[in-house]
Amino acid sequence: MNHDYNTSREEMIMPEYGRNIHKMIEHACTIENREERNKAARTIIAIMANLNPHLRDHKQKLWDHLAIMSDFRLDVDSPYEKPSPKVLNEKPKIIMYKNDPIKYKHYGRIIENMIKTAIEMEEGEKKVAFIQMIANHMKKCYLTWNKPQVTDEVILKDLEEMSGGKLKVDPNLKLSESREILSKKKKKKEQRKK
Repeated sequence: MNHDYNTSREEMIMPEYGRNIHKMIEHACTIENREERNKAARTIIAIMANLNPHLRDHKQKLWDHLAIMSDFRLDVDSPYEKPSPKVLNEKPKIIMYKNDPIKYKHYGRIIENMIKTAIEMEEGEKKVAFIQMIANHMKKCYLTWNKPQVTDEVILKDLEEMSGGKLKVDPNLKLSESREILSKKKKKKEQRKK
């Protein structure tokens, strides 16, 4: 007796649709009458949409998947432009990242960029509020990556140093309490567990 195991079958191009969809597409490729082939393709698209309700409103993606699963052999009248096999197999462009060192890694590059923005702002209430927001975020980052306690003076000193002395921060600036920041983090973790 011969058994038909998946391991002995041809590998599926998009396994998330299942073997039956792939078989339907293979059959549609063999239909010679163009009108019948188009009708079969529309039926397959409807079934694919039922199998993946989240793609129901993304018809172009379904038609693209149909073309890909047929290995671009299915010649049908698609309402959308067919994807190109060349573009599909193309490697993505390399994204250039900044490699210059971050002095305070626990604050990250975003804080550095926010400090640069604050330096360029006009003096006034908005700038003071923005600096306070940056300092509070720095304190949160510090508490996340370092010790569970940090003084406001340390944060304000780091902020001034990171700005190259361009941001003069009021030493009486009151930041969020460490226990308040840590309790918010704890609440978020508990909510994620639920």
